[in-house]
Amino acid sequence: MSISNQQRLAWAITGSGHYLRESLALLARLQNVDVYLSKAAAEIIKQYGFQMQLDAMGHKVYQDKTASSVPVGLFYEGVYHTLVISPATSNTIAKMAYGFSDSLVTNLYAQAGKTRVPSIIFACDTAPEPDIPFIESEAPRENIVQVYPRKIDLENVEKLATFEHTKIAESFSILCEAVSMRLAEVHAGRCA
Repeated sequence: MSISNQQRLAWAITGSGHYLRESLALLARLQNVDVYLSKAAAEIIKQYGFQMQLDAMGHKVYQDKTASSVPVGLFYEGVYHTLVISPATSNTIAKMAYGFSDSLVTNLYAQAGKTRVPSIIFACDTAPEPDIPFIESEAPRENIVQVYPRKIDLENVEKLATFEHTKIAESFSILCEAVSMRLAEVHAGRCA
Protein backbone atom coordinates (compact mmCIF):
# COMPACT_ATOMS: atom_id res chain seq x y z
CA MET A 1 0.00 0.00 0.00
CA SER A 2 1.30 3.41 -0.92
CA ILE A 3 1.23 6.01 1.85
CA SER A 4 0.72 9.63 0.81
CA ASN A 5 1.73 12.73 2.75
CA GLN A 6 -1.93 13.62 3.21
CA GLN A 7 -3.03 10.37 4.84
CA ARG A 8 -4.13 10.53 8.46
CA LEU A 9 -4.75 8.26 11.42
CA ALA A 10 -8.38 7.41 12.24
CA TRP A 11 -8.97 6.80 15.98
CA ALA A 12 -12.31 5.42 17.18
CA ILE A 13 -13.48 5.45 20.78
CA THR A 14 -16.33 3.31 22.11
CA GLY A 15 -18.32 3.65 25.32
CA SER A 16 -15.89 2.31 27.88
CA GLY A 17 -14.06 3.99 30.71
CA HIS A 18 -11.44 1.23 30.76
CA TYR A 19 -8.20 2.99 29.76
CA LEU A 20 -10.18 5.92 28.37
CA ARG A 21 -8.03 8.42 30.29
CA GLU A 22 -4.85 6.80 28.95
CA SER A 23 -6.22 6.53 25.40
CA LEU A 24 -7.03 10.24 25.39
CA ALA A 25 -3.57 11.07 26.75
CA LEU A 26 -1.95 9.09 23.93
CA LEU A 27 -4.29 10.65 21.39
CA ALA A 28 -3.36 14.14 22.62
CA ARG A 29 0.29 13.49 21.70
CA LEU A 30 -0.52 12.55 18.11
CA GLN A 31 -0.92 14.72 15.03
CA ASN A 32 -2.96 14.28 11.84
CA VAL A 33 -5.73 12.35 13.57
CA ASP A 34 -9.47 12.22 13.01
CA VAL A 35 -11.40 11.00 16.06
CA TYR A 36 -14.59 8.96 15.76
CA LEU A 37 -16.96 8.63 18.72
CA SER A 38 -19.63 6.00 19.06
CA LYS A 39 -22.89 7.23 20.57
CA ALA A 40 -21.87 5.70 23.89
CA ALA A 41 -18.38 7.21 23.69
CA ALA A 42 -19.85 10.69 23.29
CA GLU A 43 -21.85 10.09 26.48
CA ILE A 44 -19.08 8.49 28.50
CA ILE A 45 -16.50 11.17 27.64
CA LYS A 46 -18.82 13.74 29.20
CA GLN A 47 -19.68 11.46 32.13
CA TYR A 48 -15.98 10.98 32.94
CA GLY A 49 -15.31 14.71 32.59
CA PHE A 50 -13.02 14.44 29.54
CA GLN A 51 -14.93 16.60 27.03
CA MET A 52 -12.74 19.69 27.49
CA GLN A 53 -9.61 17.55 27.18
CA LEU A 54 -10.85 16.08 23.88
CA ASP A 55 -11.88 19.51 22.55
CA ALA A 56 -8.47 21.00 23.43
CA MET A 57 -6.65 18.48 21.24
CA GLY A 58 -7.79 20.19 18.06
CA HIS A 59 -8.50 16.93 16.22
CA LYS A 60 -11.48 16.71 13.88
CA VAL A 61 -14.18 14.76 15.75
CA TYR A 62 -16.94 12.75 14.08
CA GLN A 63 -19.90 11.43 16.06
CA ASP A 64 -22.25 8.56 15.30
CA LYS A 65 -25.16 10.63 14.03
CA THR A 66 -25.99 9.16 10.61
CA ALA A 67 -27.73 5.86 9.88
CA SER A 68 -25.31 5.03 7.06
CA SER A 69 -22.14 6.16 8.86
CA VAL A 70 -21.33 8.63 6.09
CA PRO A 71 -17.74 9.44 7.23
CA VAL A 72 -16.57 5.86 6.57
CA GLY A 73 -16.42 6.78 2.89
CA LEU A 74 -13.14 8.52 3.69
CA PHE A 75 -11.48 5.09 3.67
CA TYR A 76 -12.41 4.72 0.00
CA GLU A 77 -10.86 8.10 -0.72
CA GLY A 78 -7.53 6.94 0.78
CA VAL A 79 -7.64 9.48 3.62
CA TYR A 80 -6.41 7.05 6.32
CA HIS A 81 -3.30 4.92 6.68
CA THR A 82 -4.40 3.25 9.95
CA LEU A 83 -7.45 2.75 12.16
CA VAL A 84 -7.03 2.56 15.95
CA ILE A 85 -9.97 1.57 18.14
CA SER A 86 -9.26 2.29 21.79
CA PRO A 87 -10.88 1.55 24.06
CA ALA A 88 -13.10 -1.05 22.37
CA THR A 89 -16.03 -2.46 24.37
CA SER A 90 -16.96 -6.14 24.40
CA ASN A 91 -20.09 -5.20 22.43
CA THR A 92 -18.03 -3.61 19.66
CA ILE A 93 -15.55 -6.52 19.65
CA ALA A 94 -18.40 -9.06 19.36
CA LYS A 95 -20.01 -7.18 16.48
CA MET A 96 -16.72 -6.86 14.60
CA ALA A 97 -15.79 -10.52 15.24
CA TYR A 98 -19.04 -11.61 13.59
CA GLY A 99 -18.96 -9.13 10.71
CA PHE A 100 -21.59 -6.67 11.89
CA SER A 101 -21.18 -3.10 10.69
CA ASP A 102 -24.25 -1.43 12.14
CA SER A 103 -22.65 1.52 13.93
CA LEU A 104 -20.04 4.12 13.14
CA VAL A 105 -17.18 2.23 14.80
CA THR A 106 -18.07 -1.23 13.48
CA ASN A 107 -18.54 0.27 10.03
CA LEU A 108 -15.13 1.97 10.27
CA TYR A 109 -13.56 -1.40 11.04
CA ALA A 110 -15.37 -3.11 8.17
CA GLN A 111 -14.39 -0.43 5.66
CA ALA A 112 -10.79 -0.37 6.89
CA GLY A 113 -10.63 -4.11 6.25
CA LYS A 114 -12.24 -3.78 2.82
CA THR A 115 -9.67 -1.15 1.84
CA ARG A 116 -6.77 -3.05 3.46
CA VAL A 117 -6.06 -0.31 5.96
CA PRO A 118 -4.41 -1.83 9.07
CA SER A 119 -6.40 -1.73 12.31
CA ILE A 120 -5.00 -1.71 15.84
CA ILE A 121 -7.57 -2.56 18.51
CA PHE A 122 -7.31 -2.31 22.29
CA ALA A 123 -10.09 -4.47 23.71
CA CYS A 124 -11.40 -3.64 27.17
CA ASP A 125 -11.97 -7.30 27.97
CA THR A 126 -8.67 -9.09 27.65
CA ALA A 127 -7.23 -11.95 29.65
CA PRO A 128 -6.26 -10.85 33.14
CA GLU A 129 -2.96 -11.80 34.71
CA PRO A 130 -2.75 -15.57 35.43
CA ASP A 131 -2.73 -15.13 39.21
CA ILE A 132 -5.41 -12.38 39.31
CA PRO A 133 -8.88 -13.26 37.91
CA PHE A 134 -9.95 -9.66 37.27
CA ILE A 135 -8.92 -6.45 35.55
CA GLU A 136 -8.97 -3.14 37.40
CA SER A 137 -10.85 -0.49 35.46
CA GLU A 138 -11.65 3.17 36.03
CA ALA A 139 -15.29 3.99 36.59
CA PRO A 140 -16.76 7.53 36.61
CA ARG A 141 -15.43 9.90 39.27
CA GLU A 142 -12.10 8.04 39.29
CA ASN A 143 -13.45 5.01 41.15
CA ILE A 144 -11.57 1.78 40.44
CA VAL A 145 -13.67 -1.35 39.93
CA GLN A 146 -12.84 -5.00 39.41
CA VAL A 147 -13.99 -6.43 36.08
CA TYR A 148 -14.08 -10.18 35.39
CA PRO A 149 -13.96 -10.78 31.61
CA ARG A 150 -16.43 -13.41 30.47
CA LYS A 151 -15.32 -16.43 28.46
CA ILE A 152 -17.39 -15.26 25.46
CA ASP A 153 -15.67 -11.85 25.51
CA LEU A 154 -12.22 -13.44 25.52
CA GLU A 155 -13.26 -15.81 22.70
CA ASN A 156 -14.48 -12.86 20.60
CA VAL A 157 -11.14 -11.07 21.06
CA GLU A 158 -9.34 -14.25 19.96
CA LYS A 159 -11.61 -14.56 16.92
CA LEU A 160 -11.04 -10.93 15.94
CA ALA A 161 -7.28 -11.42 16.23
CA THR A 162 -7.44 -13.82 13.27
CA PHE A 163 -8.83 -11.16 10.89
CA GLU A 164 -6.68 -9.74 8.11
CA HIS A 165 -4.94 -6.42 8.73
CA THR A 166 -5.89 -6.54 12.44
CA LYS A 167 -3.57 -6.21 15.42
CA ILE A 168 -5.04 -6.80 18.87
CA ALA A 169 -3.23 -4.96 21.66
CA GLU A 170 -3.50 -7.15 24.75
CA SER A 171 -2.40 -4.34 27.05
CA PHE A 172 -2.17 -0.58 26.95
CA SER A 173 1.62 -0.71 26.69
CA ILE A 174 1.28 -2.98 23.65
CA LEU A 175 -1.19 -0.47 22.16
CA CYS A 176 1.33 2.35 22.61
CA GLU A 177 4.07 0.24 21.03
CA ALA A 178 1.86 -0.83 18.11
CA VAL A 179 0.79 2.76 17.36
CA SER A 180 4.41 3.96 17.54
CA MET A 181 5.58 1.18 15.24
CA ARG A 182 2.81 1.84 12.74
CA LEU A 183 3.52 5.58 12.68
CA ALA A 184 7.23 4.83 12.17
CA GLU A 185 6.30 2.57 9.21
CA VAL A 186 4.10 5.29 7.77
CA HIS A 187 6.80 7.92 8.21
CA ALA A 188 9.44 5.66 6.61
CA GLY A 189 7.06 5.08 3.68
CA ARG A 190 6.68 8.82 3.18
CA CYS A 191 10.45 9.34 3.14
CA ALA A 192 11.07 6.53 0.63
